[in-house]
Amino acid sequence: MQVVIAIFDRFTILDAVGPYQVFTQLPGAEIIVAAQSRGPVTDNYDVAQLTALASLDEVPRPDIVIVPGGPGQADHMTGGPLKEWLVAADATSTWTTSVCTGSLILAGAGLLAGRAATTNWLAMGELARLGARPCEERYVFDGKYVTAAGVSAGIDMALALVARIAGDEAARGAQLGIEYDPHPPFNAGSPATAPAELVAAKRAASRFASA
Repeated sequence: MQVVIAIFDRFTILDAVGPYQVFTQLPGAEIIVAAQSRGPVTDNYDVAQLTALASLDEVPRPDIVIVPGGPGQADHMTGGPLKEWLVAADATSTWTTSVCTGSLILAGAGLLAGRAATTNWLAMGELARLGARPCEERYVFDGKYVTAAGVSAGIDMALALVARIAGDEAARGAQLGIEYDPHPPFNAGSPATAPAELVAAKRAASRFASA
């Protein structure tokens, strides 16, 4: 089972690494980090890199596609090699997935038209504009398409997908393998629970503020 994580300049590292860590726990999974060309790809803060050991052209038929988000997503919604690869890979993939604003890339490629999907809470309006049906859920399955909300939700999505692929026991084993047992010190991880003034400040500062 080939799992391809397609990265691009100014992607968010945890969007990619969270699902990666989960799938490392699944026997038989071949995980490949790919980009337009082989080599280091810089994250959205310009402080860290992941190295793509394959180009997109080298992995044309993955079983599972994972598209992370990040501000660089805006460069891949209207055309270009990543969008072209994604449309072609999706034609034969078993699962096509995204984390955070990676769903905007899927939607921009026309893959989420009329489908239930989620994304970062600040980008819900943009997701709707692109033809998807936004759902305020941690992760959303619609056919073979699986989308996760903001950043850390990619771990939850990957565990849920492992359960679909290999069963609940395999997913539990993966969860234990990475010791995923979150106990955050604050109840501010969602706009539904965070203080209203904090939500307003984040919304005002967002690049999606007018979306």
